[in-house]
Amino acid sequence: MKEAFIENLITYASAVIFMLAVIAIYLWAKHRNSVRNLAKLESAKKLGLHEPVSLHPVVNQDTCIGSGACITACPEKDILGIVHGKAQVISASRCVGHGACFHACPVHAISLCIGTEKRGVELPHISQEFETNIPGLFIAGELGGMALIKNAVEQGKQAVHFFVKKMNGTLKTDYDLVIVGAGPAGISATLAAVKNKLKCVTLEQDTLGGTVFNFPRQKVVMTSPMELPLYGQVKVRQTSKTGLLDIWRLVLRQNEITINENEKVESIERCDNIFSVKTTKGVYTSKGVILAIGRRGSPRKLGVPGEEKEKVAYRLLEPELINGKKVLVIGGGDAAIENALMIAETDDKNEVTLSYRGEDFSRIKPKNSENISIAAANNRVRIIFNSNVKEITDEKVVLSIDNQPEPVTIENDLVYIFAGGTLPTAFLQKIGVEVTSKFGEAILKHDD
Repeated sequence: MKEAFIENLITYASAVIFMLAVIAIYLWAKHRNSVRNLAKLESAKKLGLHEPVSLHPVVNQDTCIGSGACITACPEKDILGIVHGKAQVISASRCVGHGACFHACPVHAISLCIGTEKRGVELPHISQEFETNIPGLFIAGELGGMALIKNAVEQGKQAVHFFVKKMNGTLKTDYDLVIVGAGPAGISATLAAVKNKLKCVTLEQDTLGGTVFNFPRQKVVMTSPMELPLYGQVKVRQTSKTGLLDIWRLVLRQNEITINENEKVESIERCDNIFSVKTTKGVYTSKGVILAIGRRGSPRKLGVPGEEKEKVAYRLLEPELINGKKVLVIGGGDAAIENALMIAETDDKNEVTLSYRGEDFSRIKPKNSENISIAAANNRVRIIFNSNVKEITDEKVVLSIDNQPEPVTIENDLVYIFAGGTLPTAFLQKIGVEVTSKFGEAILKHDD
């Protein structure tokens, strides 16, 4: 009996020791992970990556249970991390507003906010029906602060729904509705308008897809299913830019809908309840207008001689067609880095130069930083920091470099400029739309 008791005691003791060891290892791993994430947080603060630039997650520390579901769901990675058992935003400025963390949180501890207590973000004032202070003028999608594609699509539909309820059918106009912008919200609004048998026209200063079309190829742009008018549910949870554009082209073609591409709106005026929309190609009158133009607005230009030449572009459309070219990419953000790498990888004979006015790439994603460093070390991309374009000619580009008395001239076939965009605030104010600053206000939360 005594021997059996001792054997059982040893067995139980071994089990307890094993369990304690497992718990200790688990706690040690959690502690190590917290220490690692705290180091990332401090690094992000030093690099200026902790301050959000647009839509970003805010975690309720009282509600968070530290499941890590938000971290797993985030397509960008390293935006969130677990610190002392709770999720915490690490690199807020790198967040692109997918919203996957918001939907993944099992206890609804995440809200999506815009602006901070210190830095406001200018947004147009709109009602719950997406109508501005100008009756009949609606705003949907990113311009209103919502960068998520699924929500932009939903807003486009809802804006049309509310317009139909208020439309004055007795007015004599060219169109019932003018939709400005052919991104997610604009396309959704267009399809909803056709479904409601409205006479409408959709104007896009660029090409189909708007902001989405300017994403690098294969970049994830949607992380949850959405309902598209005249098409049904888009069931894929993740898709590429190309895949999403293919769906839009299909539904537009099936319903014989044409988008007026490369037609920029110059002004919008309202008189006697009728809108007059002036573009680079004509004037349209309508009973209502939906603005779905996004927050990025028009590409920011350098304002240098030769920038108007055909060899200069502000987006990369078909990188596979660039072969054996001398290419200059201008910019220091993720878009410039990703596109420079894409051109270099497309053809070994491409000679890619990256010009950036700063001393280093301080606000790019870690993976992009790693990839561009490797490309530079392997002479796939030549990087010129502290440089500015002075002139663009047919065969060359002239760069001025800080602390160098003479400019540098390089042979060149193509120039791609990624210098950001001009926000449409002035355009909105010219129309008469009220614009206010948001300081850390929730755009999307679970109790809405």
